[in-house]
Amino acid sequence: MSSLIKFSIKYAGVIIGLALIIVVYGIVQIKNSPLNVFPEFSPTQVVIQTESPGFSTDLVEKLVTRPIEVMVSGTIGIKQIRSQSIPGLSVVTVIFDEDTDIYRNRQSITEKLSTLTNILPTNIIPKITPLTSSASSVLGIGLTSDTKNEIQLRTFAENVVIPHLMAVEGVADVNRFGGKVRQLQIKTIPKKLLENDLSLQDIFTAAKKSSAVRGGGFIQNENQRIIINTEGQTLTTRELEQTTLFNKQGKLLRLKDVAVIEDGYTPSISSASINGQIGVYLSIQGQLGSDTYELTENLETAIESLLSVANKEEITIHPELFKPANFIDASIKGLRVDIIIGAILVIGILYLFLFNFRTAFISAIAIPLSLLSAIAVMSHMNLGLNVMVLSGLAIALGEVVDDAIIDVENIFRRLRENKTLKNKKPLYQVVFESSMEVRKSVVYATLIIVIVFLPLLSLTGVAGKLFGPLGIAYILSILASLVVALTVTPAMSYMLLGQNENLNTEDSPVIKSLKKNYRNILLRIESHSKVVLIISLFVIAFGLSFIPLFKTHFIPPLNEGHYIMHMTAYPGTSEKESLRIGNLVTEQILEIDGVRTVAQWVGRSPLGADTFGTHYSEFEIELSKKSGKDQRRILSSIQDIVYDKDNGFVGVNFAINTFLTERIEETISGYNAAVVVNLYGKNLDTLDQDAIKVAQMLETLPGSKDIMLQSPPGNPQVNIKLLPEQLTNFGISRADALDVIRAAYENLPVAQIYERMIPVDIAVTIDSEFKDGIEDIKKLPLSSSSGQIVELGDIAHITQVSGRSKILHQGGKRVQTITSNIDDYDLNDFVFNVKKGLERIQLGSGNYFEITGEAQENAQSREDLIAHSTIAIAGVLLMLYIAFGTLKNLSLTLLNLPFALIGGVIAASLHGGWISIGSLVGFVTLFGITLRNSIMLISHYQHLVDYEGHVWNLETCILGASERLPSILMTALVAGLALLPIAIGSGEPGKEIEGPMAMIIIGGLFTSTILNLLILPTVLLNYGDFKKTKFLNF
Repeated sequence: MSSLIKFSIKYAGVIIGLALIIVVYGIVQIKNSPLNVFPEFSPTQVVIQTESPGFSTDLVEKLVTRPIEVMVSGTIGIKQIRSQSIPGLSVVTVIFDEDTDIYRNRQSITEKLSTLTNILPTNIIPKITPLTSSASSVLGIGLTSDTKNEIQLRTFAENVVIPHLMAVEGVADVNRFGGKVRQLQIKTIPKKLLENDLSLQDIFTAAKKSSAVRGGGFIQNENQRIIINTEGQTLTTRELEQTTLFNKQGKLLRLKDVAVIEDGYTPSISSASINGQIGVYLSIQGQLGSDTYELTENLETAIESLLSVANKEEITIHPELFKPANFIDASIKGLRVDIIIGAILVIGILYLFLFNFRTAFISAIAIPLSLLSAIAVMSHMNLGLNVMVLSGLAIALGEVVDDAIIDVENIFRRLRENKTLKNKKPLYQVVFESSMEVRKSVVYATLIIVIVFLPLLSLTGVAGKLFGPLGIAYILSILASLVVALTVTPAMSYMLLGQNENLNTEDSPVIKSLKKNYRNILLRIESHSKVVLIISLFVIAFGLSFIPLFKTHFIPPLNEGHYIMHMTAYPGTSEKESLRIGNLVTEQILEIDGVRTVAQWVGRSPLGADTFGTHYSEFEIELSKKSGKDQRRILSSIQDIVYDKDNGFVGVNFAINTFLTERIEETISGYNAAVVVNLYGKNLDTLDQDAIKVAQMLETLPGSKDIMLQSPPGNPQVNIKLLPEQLTNFGISRADALDVIRAAYENLPVAQIYERMIPVDIAVTIDSEFKDGIEDIKKLPLSSSSGQIVELGDIAHITQVSGRSKILHQGGKRVQTITSNIDDYDLNDFVFNVKKGLERIQLGSGNYFEITGEAQENAQSREDLIAHSTIAIAGVLLMLYIAFGTLKNLSLTLLNLPFALIGGVIAASLHGGWISIGSLVGFVTLFGITLRNSIMLISHYQHLVDYEGHVWNLETCILGASERLPSILMTALVAGLALLPIAIGSGEPGKEIEGPMAMIIIGGLFTSTILNLLILPTVLLNYGDFKKTKFLNF
């Protein structure tokens, strides 16, 4: 290490040149780094989506979901499988271990699914959904029109907008909600079918023949080949009406004689409204690893190019109904400004204490060099810029300059002392010896800070993915600052300070004043040392007494400038009713000052991974006023509207959250709620009964809100049971009977036409006038093998029952899930109350419960952090023992930790008493900084005894403390002031996690600095052990 310092001083120009290269390279990497809100935190998972048109929930579970679960369950590396079955759709989510390769996992699942061809029902094909980023949605846009209908809006979206957006690099998929998909419909009239002795099977056959597409072949002669092109396909409703068919008696009929032919739309599974107007909502999904900020800009450019086309079609595009990039912009710009302000405050403090511009400049240059070096290294680790990485850099801001301060201050002091000597040492020697004097203390202190922070990298799950990059950014910055202190600082000091003939030999006015008063204070404290120690112990006890009063949550509420509101009505509620209620809600929310837009979508997107019925809606509420205070006010106003029963929203449940908070919750448990109770069992009816008991119990707990059954029972359903004996008597196959039923109520596609290259289904159904109730179902006509027309009621038993809207599986087992959010209540206490409540409930035979969600993740993260911190502490103690060579001084050093703790505890209490994983990271950071300052004081005492020949007494104690006063004060003030802008802005967008961390660090620095400067010298004087030693002391 001495060779490194010698080289740096000897070749100072080379070192400074390398430093400039690092600065330029770091700036280039900043420009090239992807920008996202958070690091990728989603698990390694594969989602299998299988459309099963016309299938009930029970059939989907039995014939689709279970076979897929069984087939994929043996895949290597699977951690968990969960599934959802709803009418017409199965979604199976396969979660793999984190150390597995996502692309290999997808390949393995694809191979497994290929073996299901002969197991799943005909034409049921499972598909793997596209890979998306953790945040998933990167932009939400809407389409409305005063002149176009829903079919035309959806057609414009499908044919023009979506293909244009999918062509943008980084787009994984576009989920569409609302609008109607065009379909040519043959609406048969049962009465006319019976009168003309026809069945629906006859209509199927006629419709298929009407739209046949065949190649004509070619004419071949001796000289040429002539291609034959045929154009005979039905393209319009009028042409379809003229399609001929014969009844059993041979009578010629046309389709229009027994059916109404209309240009209609497929049965809808979703609807949407934009600011209360019917429209289409498009949610654009980003690919895994995409740059959210850049992708959003490219999408906006693509949308802008569509505006002229949309205007010609009299369609309005609403481009920013949901834009996560706004939060990125606010967060990164805010933190960027905070870092700049913090750096300016740091430079101001340095100049104030050193009273020399050159020393302040040399110390301050460590800031850009350290941070840019860290960014350059992270770019090669494929870590882009996001809020957590910037937080790590911001927290390190005040510390990266500490090593340089210690080195520069010591060099500066020794140069002034050298100037007063008769026999002056060479400048090279002074700079080298000054750097070597503090070298060991700087290295040990930095390594201890790194060791203290290493447990953060050991966190698993979502916490590890979120806070790991923060830890990496912090550690790399600290290590870079050590390299700067050992190379650039000596080099610049030699060039800028060593050659300065006008070097002032006196301390700055601030230091003079502080040292003068400091000596008197230390003498007074020493004269009442026992009283001071007793008071100190009392203060520590008082501060620690606040800890049991703290409330915990996983992460604090995020102010993203956007809220997502969920609305759940009774299962079976129609799209029309959901939209009606939604429009009433939208109208009132739009009246709130600060709300820009409200978009509602009902149901689910085709080919999407969500399994929502038409009783479910989501509202995208975009705000125009985005300060933390305004957002909290707007949230309170929204809650007043939807939770007020006087507004008429009875029988409808609402839950409000921010997008990223929901994504984190959903990643943890599969549901967007803080606490999830899973009830396992075989019998769905007993699970439902137990789930209702659990929901009622949760309603009674303090702090509970937004309680929901994720699979609510009671969905209205008609059961049609075919009678085998009757089918045989009439010679009707089961397939024919089921096709008739599906045609009547699901619109059975029997053929396609092509218009401008776009396929349009021709579907057979029955006129809506004849399918309102069970009696109409019984009258559906079928054709027997003898040509006789038979009604469905003759061959089937038809009843109305209570069915299921959704069946959930976890690990292949049936599960009923109850979720709850928490309103201003401690997470751990709430979960404890939930467990006590569950123990009082008598569950059905074979049923058992499990609690997951944020509580489990929070507890696991805290356990991991504490366990690995214990190991880190052992490493720190070992380092301290090597450094001090005495257990007594080591023990006295640790006295600073409780003093730092009480400052952090008081700061957290002033911030509302909330503790999150981010707060714990703040305490870890604080302990590292605190130990550094204690080490610097004790190391200097040892240096005075070992190298300068002082006897350990009161005068030596005061001398050492006085000489370390500037560096300890500067490092503490610099660390605190660098974080001050973040602490002041706590609660503003992008600072929700960093703000409390900064406040804890500042509070702890205040109390620990008091101990370091006022109490620790007295403690060391009376109980310390400073003798000349052979240990490798500082």
